[in-house]
Amino acid sequence: MSGEILYSVRDLVVEYDTRTGPLRAVDGVSLDIRRGEILGLVGESGCGKSTLGKAMMRLLPRNARIAKGELLFDGQDLMSLSEEQMRHVRGGKIGMVFQDPMTSLNPVQRIIDHITETIKTHKPDASDDEARERAEFLVERLGIRKDRLDDYPHQLSGGMRQRVMIALALALNCDLVIADEPTTSLDVIVEAKFLDLLRDLRDEFNLTILMITHNIGVVAEVADRVAVMYAGEMAEVGDVHPVFAEPAHPYTEGLLKSVPNIALDEEELYQMKGGPPNLLHPPAGCRFNPRCPYVMDICVSQDPPMFPVHGGGGVAACWLRDPERKRSESD
Repeated sequence: MSGEILYSVRDLVVEYDTRTGPLRAVDGVSLDIRRGEILGLVGESGCGKSTLGKAMMRLLPRNARIAKGELLFDGQDLMSLSEEQMRHVRGGKIGMVFQDPMTSLNPVQRIIDHITETIKTHKPDASDDEARERAEFLVERLGIRKDRLDDYPHQLSGGMRQRVMIALALALNCDLVIADEPTTSLDVIVEAKFLDLLRDLRDEFNLTILMITHNIGVVAEVADRVAVMYAGEMAEVGDVHPVFAEPAHPYTEGLLKSVPNIALDEEELYQMKGGPPNLLHPPAGCRFNPRCPYVMDICVSQDPPMFPVHGGGGVAACWLRDPERKRSESD
């Protein structure tokens, strides 16, 4: 894995039009994805992580828009591209694995038709035989017999349908795969095999993967780095091991403490107080301050910037990490 930046998001703002006014689901988010890494994007439901993933592909619904920010993929400004040009980026350079493959696959279209249509849309000169050969190679690499290509989606298991979605993402040798909650519909055995497969595919195809999930255990299992979102903002970003060993943001700490541990069966399960804020009227200052056990006066009045943490290897938006505050406490 290199330190080269493949995708850079800068000060991204995504707004939804609602009856009561604009709702900022993503508010000033900046994030770098390095070539060849698996980056886990985690947070509670409604924190904006799926909206961020769709915005990165410019696949937002009609009532949403990118109000501000930059999307730079491999040095190219995606915000400057027309919709027709963006269609060649989607699938060709960036693939997406959606949360529920049953709603993403056409129920009256065979699996082979899904894959060959994707290939021939982007490569019109490809013959039927070439497209079929590519489809057969992909599904067999993903552990599906090639004769199942003639099946319909309802004839496959949930795990097989999810692998078909990966095949669609890999059909054109894309550089980045955005996987939105790819393990939600899988049981724990299939999930474990799926995560092993993702690691293998990353190494074999030199993929970069953005794994969007609410399951922080999945991130611990498969990711190189983790980005934690809360209420439309980025709370903490860093390498998985230091973040999980010593979280720098109280929200990250709360997420990790909330994970059930069967080795501590006599201890009561930790639960963060309160719930995520209403993004139509977010709290002033740090958006986590109403739930934070370490809240200070400054947290209620000022939104914290990103401070370097873990020896400069990560960042966290928390006033507890302000070096000026630490210096004043030591004086």
